[in-house]
Amino acid sequence: MSFEIKLPLFEGPFDLLLFFIQRDELDINDIPINKITKDFLDYLHHLEQLNVEVASEFILVAATLMRIKVKMLLPRPVLDEEGNEVDPRDELVRHLLEYKKYKSVVATFIQMEGDRMQMESRGNVLREIKKLSEGNDVESEMQDLDLYKLLKVFQKVISRYEVEQNKPKHEVVQYPYTISSQRDFIMAKLGETPRISFLELIELDTNKIAVIFNFLSILDLLQMREITMHLGEGFNNFWIEKIEGEFVER
Repeated sequence: MSFEIKLPLFEGPFDLLLFFIQRDELDINDIPINKITKDFLDYLHHLEQLNVEVASEFILVAATLMRIKVKMLLPRPVLDEEGNEVDPRDELVRHLLEYKKYKSVVATFIQMEGDRMQMESRGNVLREIKKLSEGNDVESEMQDLDLYKLLKVFQKVISRYEVEQNKPKHEVVQYPYTISSQRDFIMAKLGETPRISFLELIELDTNKIAVIFNFLSILDLLQMREITMHLGEGFNNFWIEKIEGEFVER
């Protein structure tokens, strides 16, 4: 049976390096780069085995450690402008010392933050009283108004009004027409007169919807064989007559 041990995640790569230095009691100014690089890479490999996503800053520091290790293995030393040998670890040590300095005051800041959160700020009492009174007193609100504020409010109101006016409007109108009612209307008219023209029907109700329903009702009556149609005089005009002697149930 195997057990899986999960290491704690450190806040950053320098935090992990300081942990190794403190754990092994190493001299931060003389870091054994070979050992600390191995420990750092082993930690990252372990995170990958645990399917923990490795942050880019950890990968960057790992690459930096390997670059320092390679430079220290080279036989030719790096010299500065004055001809002195440059230790490849100097930049890393400088960053670690600076990080350690800031890290040492983090606990103090956390404690100060906690203490501050326990306090209730008194603030400006007169300003708070005025703010409360403005919320309930219309006269106080009017005292703080000026022409610029009024113009800004007016502009916003006009903009909202224009937006509302330009919105598309859909109006649904229910017309008092049905195919059945117009069929009865046409048959009633044919009961009063032997025949009637379509133009006469239009003159009885010139509403466009009524004309449409009357025309559909005529087609329906033709299909039911209750009326017959004859072409009349005039453009698009015709006469309709009631068919006598046949009864068709509607």
